[in-house]
Amino acid sequence: MKYVNEYRSVDAVKQCADAIHRLVTRPWNLMEICGGQTHAIVRFGLDDMLPSQITMIHGPGCPVCVTPVEIIDKALAIAARPEVIFCSFGDMLRVPGSQRDLLSVKSMGGDVRVVYSPMDAVQLARQHPDKQVVFFAIGFETTAPANAMAVLQAERLGLENFSVLVSHVLVPPAMRAVLGSPRNLVEGFLAAGHVCAVMGTEQYQPIVEQFHVPIVVTGFEPLDIMQGIYMCLKQLESGQVSLENQYTRVVRSEGNPAARAQLDKVFVTVDRQWRGIGTIPASGWALNEAYARFCADRRFAVQHIVAEEPSECIAGEVLQGHSKPHDCSAFGIRCTPEQPLGAPMVSAEGACAAYYRYRRQRAPSPA
Repeated sequence: MKYVNEYRSVDAVKQCADAIHRLVTRPWNLMEICGGQTHAIVRFGLDDMLPSQITMIHGPGCPVCVTPVEIIDKALAIAARPEVIFCSFGDMLRVPGSQRDLLSVKSMGGDVRVVYSPMDAVQLARQHPDKQVVFFAIGFETTAPANAMAVLQAERLGLENFSVLVSHVLVPPAMRAVLGSPRNLVEGFLAAGHVCAVMGTEQYQPIVEQFHVPIVVTGFEPLDIMQGIYMCLKQLESGQVSLENQYTRVVRSEGNPAARAQLDKVFVTVDRQWRGIGTIPASGWALNEAYARFCADRRFAVQHIVAEEPSECIAGEVLQGHSKPHDCSAFGIRCTPEQPLGAPMVSAEGACAAYYRYRRQRAPSPA
């Protein structure tokens, strides 16, 4: 408990906030990448502790939120097949597709199961050789090593009835897309510490140099985030930008070499569609040809499925930082956690879910 208390110390967070007030001389817009960081900021009111000149823009760092509708529709088509046991983490079951969600498929008799690890799905494939077991492999770089391990384990066991529906997305290309947009407001980033724990920090240096923006790798406790904000603002105020690591207790510059080796063995970089944002070049992973036999898209011939976002949902605007959840006319009325229009309302890391849970007053958008 001493460790947790240290990083949630109210006095330490307040001292850091006071230092930020003394430091800031002009307006700045910062983006936190991870949805977990967004929830911490909103839950603990960290943005309310900052000077009025500082705007925190909530980024596209929620893997559930950025999974496109067409991938959800592919999952629904596969899960509805009688020979399939469809495995997913629980937060995906209520993410809406074009017409329904995985929970609806389950209620209509589909064998949809919540698992806590992709290895659970591998075990189900061993236990049910008469069924096709599919694991819904979504997420950023953080969850990808475990999914790669599941594929390697299935290969080692000779499982012919295991496959994965892959929708992995990568953080650096998304940051480049945000910075390269003509509507960009972001002047500094808080990078996601858990992603960097896997991939390291080296991939962010070219972004710093190309766009001349500070990037601070940050943890998830309130003090982590407030320290990351201070470090980012200190750079901006001085005019000297660099890549810094606040999360040194977890993140190393080289990341996790063993995990990265597994990723290189199983996956290949591809263009990937992001929900509400569109296609970002080289922003995702897919199984490479050596492991293509484990690809659920091919096994169940669902590559042809395409879908469009609901017109009323402004998830894309929220994920890119152009709007806040309260700017949506459906927020809290026609879009709630029980009846979501878009993934950011139902996801445990979604910005809309955070605002719905912790603050329902109207909030201004970044100017």
